Amino acid sequence: MEDDDILDTSDSADAADGGPAPRPQSLMLAFFGNHVLDRGEVCVYSGSIIDVLGRVGVGEQAVRSTLTRMVNRGLLQRQREGRKMFFGLTPQAVRVLEDGRTRIWTQGAVNDDWDGFWTLLGFSLPDSWKRQRHDLRSRLAWSGFGALYSGLWIAPGHVDVSAVVAELGLTAHVKIFHARAAEMTDIEQMIRDTWDLESIAARYVAFDKRWTAHLGSAPTDDPIGTRLRLVSEWLWTIRTDPRLPARHLPPAWPARPAQETFHRVAELTASPADSTARELLETARLR
Repeated sequence: MEDDDILDTSDSADAADGGPAPRPQSLMLAFFGNHVLDRGEVCVYSGSIIDVLGRVGVGEQAVRSTLTRMVNRGLLQRQREGRKMFFGLTPQAVRVLEDGRTRIWTQGAVNDDWDGFWTLLGFSLPDSWKRQRHDLRSRLAWSGFGALYSGLWIAPGHVDVSAVVAELGLTAHVKIFHARAAEMTDIEQMIRDTWDLESIAARYVAFDKRWTAHLGSAPTDDPIGTRLRLVSEWLWTIRTDPRLPARHLPPAWPARPAQETFHRVAELTASPADSTARELLETARLR
């Protein structure tokens, strides 16, 4: 994966209300994850995609260029039906979306079940491998790792990133261990040195504030657009959070209330967004 996919929205700009403004590709994959992933072998007409993403402020030209870029990157496949062009998910995109779905819907924002083990990953790459180093760091950050030292990264629990390392072609350059910290180790200090807790907490607080206000406002007449923004913003919020052990987090950690707000809005928009999508989307069987 390159650094502009749905699992890395770190360069998103701030919107006028102080929240993140996800890039078109993040919204595009959120769209496919919400409305295509579970529908089997289907592809969607480009005009339908333009309509839906237009509801969240993405213009037609941006949609078309994003579709082309995602095809070139192996995330989408084209399929012509008469004079219309349809787009469907590739196996690579399915893996990305399933990973994101697990992070969003299965894992909690707070790790209440930590068993005391850490995963340590050491790597040494040639100085000229800047792209490989960037890709590895980006994927490790999404998987919950932080840099304990420059070439030694750490994550709470047993984290299996062997497939990620193999996909990047770096298996021969990486060593992975699982271990407990010795009693002399100050785990709280190690966490503060390894992760920017203030920044992570600020994301949760801002998310909770924005979407709590949304819950208190008038009902939206565009559930599909609301849900796309919700999922994209939640991914942006959680992407730097390694799900640290609850016992080692600062008091009143804001992840839990933010997650509750996310699920409340998600529950309210799920059925209306799905109904709207089925009315709007022109689909075809993916060949």
